[in-house]
Amino acid sequence: MYNDRVYSFMRMQELDKQLDDKPTKEAVKELALTSIRNLQAHRELEEYNLKGQFLNKHPLLNTYSLRSELEHLWRKNRPQFLEDYANVRDNVKRYKSRLNNAKRADKRENDELLLQKHVEKERLMKEVSEL
Repeated sequence: MYNDRVYSFMRMQELDKQLDDKPTKEAVKELALTSIRNLQAHRELEEYNLKGQFLNKHPLLNTYSLRSELEHLWRKNRPQFLEDYANVRDNVKRYKSRLNNAKRADKRENDELLLQKHVEKERLMKEVSEL
């Protein structure tokens, strides 16, 4: 977590220099996302320092937390795990088709985020089931 905070801070400094010289939409977007990630890491570390527990909001911790939940579900309730896995695969298909739908062009960014979330969960579920 600490390393991610340091890396994101260094990346923000690089992007800041780049924006001073030649600003682009992509660089501004990356700076904003990197800044958010840095703040999330700071909040996680601060919460751990104060209470001894993470908030699990940062993408790194969120993935670890989700993985542990999935491993627990795999060991304790395999039929529910398999049902959830089928639902996640259906969600991936659904959001892929929504991205190709011209009528949903105004919701494309949200659909991309949800697709990414479900693809990551599907990957984790596949890894857990292969243990």
